Amino acid sequence: MWIARDDGTLGAAQAMGVLDGFTIEYAAGIPEALEYLRRTAIDAALVSFPLPEWTPAEALEELVTTDHHVPVICWDPGAELSDAARLTRLGAFEVLGGEAHLEQAAAVVHEAVALHGSRSRTPLETEDPWRRALVGSSQPFQDVVRMVRLVGSRRSTVLITGETGTGKEMVARAVHLAGPRGRLPMVSVCCSALPENLLEAELFGHVRGAFTGAINQRTGRFEQADGSTLFLDEIGEMPLELQAKLLRVLQEREFQRLGSSETIRVDVRVIAATNADLLERVRQGRFREDLYYRLNVIPIHLPPLRARLGDVVALCHHFVEKVCRLESLPFKKMSREALAALAAYPWPGNVRELENSVERAIVLSGHREILYPSDFPLAKNSPRPAADHAGSNLVQVPDSGLDFEQTVGQIARSILEQALRKTNGNKKMAADLLRLKRTTLAAKLRSLETGSQELGDMASDFIHSA
Repeated sequence: MWIARDDGTLGAAQAMGVLDGFTIEYAAGIPEALEYLRRTAIDAALVSFPLPEWTPAEALEELVTTDHHVPVICWDPGAELSDAARLTRLGAFEVLGGEAHLEQAAAVVHEAVALHGSRSRTPLETEDPWRRALVGSSQPFQDVVRMVRLVGSRRSTVLITGETGTGKEMVARAVHLAGPRGRLPMVSVCCSALPENLLEAELFGHVRGAFTGAINQRTGRFEQADGSTLFLDEIGEMPLELQAKLLRVLQEREFQRLGSSETIRVDVRVIAATNADLLERVRQGRFREDLYYRLNVIPIHLPPLRARLGDVVALCHHFVEKVCRLESLPFKKMSREALAALAAYPWPGNVRELENSVERAIVLSGHREILYPSDFPLAKNSPRPAADHAGSNLVQVPDSGLDFEQTVGQIARSILEQALRKTNGNKKMAADLLRLKRTTLAAKLRSLETGSQELGDMASDFIHSA
């Protein structure tokens, strides 16, 4: 893919941030772009105007004539509705106006490649199978991908955090597949799905007669995962008494079945996941602090979908293909209007909600080939998560009044502390979580550090690492 531009509208560093996953070539003008088209197969062209000596119509005509298979996206800040209609008739895949931003351009590029099919081998196609399972090219998600690539081949314990529906189990499976243990199946246990006595037997197994109903000996999940990976989902719901036994297994890599004195040693990599704030649960006495630090060797935080809306288009195409294949249906397409509506919705239920919406749209659309905005009623709902509406009641003004500056400072301090804890001290991810620039977060930390020793330490760390 190449980007033709002359005025610096789309800088190299900016483009790489939102178009990660593509090989990007640059052409200073149309003649250079035409030469590149003649000798190389590309997947899409994004052309930024104005270009010296070329009108958008003239440039588009030359590009389409040279290779009519390549979808051409025109980005013209001065384009009006009539100009966009004329360029579309001349063969433009999409025309972006001056109000467009990089994330929107990236979404259109992904859509163009998905609809027209890739004509060259991109980096994603040559990646390992685990990478293909992680759909997304936004910067927040690329941070997750890099972490998986770094830790996949190690045996270190991994703690995956994130809101419900962000795909924590998918990331756990990618970590498993990215290393040598991927040759064996990953063993999974949901810690909230079973009562305490059954969960212990599920994890460690039992011998015959260990408890009422234990009529046969059973191998536990730890033993089943010997040489492989054990995924402990919803680890924050594990009972305290069982947490102590888990801690010993993590330290010694050995355990005993219920009702047996035989010690069993295993080679197991543990990956845990939670949507809860474990540090807050530690303070509440509901989660062991030593277990938290034993699990939190390699932290991976999954951003919510609203923080990576640039991935919505790619996820939509992925889910359409997945559902149609599972249901043995002809592949359906999504209209541009539908993709735009879905990319603007905040998805409080995250990736799981998006997948369910796509599946519902495919099933209810019958034999229709194209999906429209009306097939996605969620896209018409309130554009903000339900939790955000509670903001007006966060602070009650007493009859005696309050110190406004002090109260606002306390709220800001609390938000910053929570973001830093949720990202395990990763300052860049904390800035992304709060949708702030890194420099803005640094400035806010500096301004508040005098009011909180803990926040002051965090601010100092941040400033020195910036």
